[in-house]
Amino acid sequence: MNKKKIYTTWFMAPALIIFTIFFIIPMLTSLFFSLTVWNFKDFTFVGLDNFKMFFSERSLNIGIKNTLIYAFLTCSLKVVIAFFIAVFLTSKIKSKNILRSIVFFPNLVSTVAVGIVFSAMMHPSKGLINTALQAIGLNGVDWLGNTHLALFSVIGVDVWKGVGVATVIYIAGMQSIDKTYYEAASIDGASAWQQLKSVTIPLCRPAMNSVIILAFIGGMRCFDLIWAMTGGGPGFATDVVASIVYKQYAAGFYGLSTAGNVIMFVMIAILAFPLQRFLLSKEVD
Repeated sequence: MNKKKIYTTWFMAPALIIFTIFFIIPMLTSLFFSLTVWNFKDFTFVGLDNFKMFFSERSLNIGIKNTLIYAFLTCSLKVVIAFFIAVFLTSKIKSKNILRSIVFFPNLVSTVAVGIVFSAMMHPSKGLINTALQAIGLNGVDWLGNTHLALFSVIGVDVWKGVGVATVIYIAGMQSIDKTYYEAASIDGASAWQQLKSVTIPLCRPAMNSVIILAFIGGMRCFDLIWAMTGGGPGFATDVVASIVYKQYAAGFYGLSTAGNVIMFVMIAILAFPLQRFLLSKEVD
C-alpha cells in the first residue's frame, strides 16, 4: 500500500506544484496585498480599509451591481437562444453544416475587434444601425451614450458573440441522445413540442449545465468587450468589477485594485460553486 501511495503521489506532484505556483501562491499574495497600500518598492498595512473604500464609494461599488446584471442577462440569453438555435440546427434541414459554421463564426473573431466594430456601428449619427433605422423612418438611438441603455447594448453584443459556443455545446449534447427515445415518444403520439419538453430538455441537461456555468463565469469576468466598446462609460454606467480594477491599477491605487480582484474572486466562488452543485443535482441519471 505504501508503495502504491508513493507511486500515486509522484504522478500528482507535477500538477500540485503547478497549481501551487500559479494559483495558490498568487491567491494568497493577492489576499495579503489587498490589505495594504503598496507600490513596487514597499507597502503599508491598512487592514480592511481598501475593502471599506470599495464598498462605500458609489463609483466603485456600482461595478458589483453591473457585474451581476451583466452576468445574469448574458447567461440567461445565451442559454435560451443557443438552445433553440441548436434545436433548429439538429433538425432535418439542408445546409445545416454551413449554418453551424456561420453561427460559430463570431467566436473566432477577437473580442476587442468585435467591440471596436460594434461601437462604430452603434455611433449615434454615423453608425450603420441608426442609419438603417432612419432609412425606415425610425429615430436613431444613442446606444452607447445613454446611461440607461449602454450596459444592455454591450450585453447584446456579448450574446451575439458568445451564443455560438453555447450552441456547439448544445448540439453535442443533443446528438448524444439515443434516437430510440424519440421513436418511442412518436409511437406514443407525442408532438414535436412534447418531445422537446419531455425528451430533449431532460436528456440535454448536462450540456445545458455546462453552458450555464461557462456563460455565468464568463459574464462575471467580462472586461475586454466592455473596455473596447465603452471604457466603462458613459460615467460609470457600464463599469464592472474588472474594469474598475483596471482603472484603479492604471491610476496607481494598487492596493485598492487588488482588493477589487479579491472581491471579484469571492463573488464568483460564492455564486458559481452553489450554482454548479444545484445544477448537477438536477441532472437525469
